[in-house]
Amino acid sequence: MQAAPVKKFPGETKRYVRRLKLRDNPELISEYRLRHSQEKIWPEIIQGIRDVGILEMEIFILGTDLVMIMEVPADFDWDKAMARLATLPRQQEWEDYMALFQQSEPGSTADRKWQTMDRMFHLYD
Repeated sequence: MQAAPVKKFPGETKRYVRRLKLRDNPELISEYRLRHSQEKIWPEIIQGIRDVGILEMEIFILGTDLVMIMEVPADFDWDKAMARLATLPRQQEWEDYMALFQQSEPGSTADRKWQTMDRMFHLYD
């Protein structure tokens, strides 16, 4: 698989990297992948992500492991954005539906499901 091109954004940005585990069930994983396809993802979810200020979001999968990378403006306030996201149309309905596939509990918000990953290395100057 080829690497995806990286979008360029005006101004400074920062990145968040989060991790989540899926249930170990190949049929559920296939359905989870399908539900995140361009044809099947709910438009309200894409709009909500954009409305809270996330410029780009990518999710990578290997087996039952997911890694999400989000590019946001440098002044992005994570707590404020996630609190707002949880109130947007169909967001909690989506999170409850996704909990069927994820190792998480119904009722959890996206912020509570996805675990923060700390950067431990970069190409130092």
